[in-house]
Amino acid sequence: MTDRKVLTLVACAAPPVLRISELIGRLQQDGWIVCLTTTPTAATWIDRKALAQQTGYPVRVEWRMPGDPEPHPPATAVAVVPATFNVINKWAHGINDTLALGILNEALGADIPVHAFPSVKDQLAAHPSYDRHLQTLRYAGVIVTPLRTEPRWEPVVAQLWAAYASATLPVVDG
Repeated sequence: MTDRKVLTLVACAAPPVLRISELIGRLQQDGWIVCLTTTPTAATWIDRKALAQQTGYPVRVEWRMPGDPEPHPPATAVAVVPATFNVINKWAHGINDTLALGILNEALGADIPVHAFPSVKDQLAAHPSYDRHLQTLRYAGVIVTPLRTEPRWEPVVAQLWAAYASATLPVVDG
């Protein structure tokens, strides 16, 4: 069991991203090392410099060059908060056209807890493919919890902690 909790936090362009520094602060209070990656659009909505200072790591948006060192430590959990309609649909199809999606796709094979907290308009959630794509992600092991427009971060923090704790509990033979 390890005490080091490293969260790769992927943020998409939905209204809750405007308050992502609050979530990061709350996670840090709970002992998480938070490394932020955003979609290209979300990167234009946030203060990347301030968030890099808050986390101690660069906010990633673009792929690194071959041979460049990985700027974030290995994750013990991954969460996409907020997850948009576009990202959910692309992720379910395995599309890898942004760094954020690349990280999410790789996380499915990393044997660590993976969470999605969608923030999707009711009209988009009613699209016939949306539920099917959420089911695909659940089948792949993603823990999906819809996020309210004005999110309360405590449920997000609690769910990440619970998944991390259950994944790192020692196995006792007996």
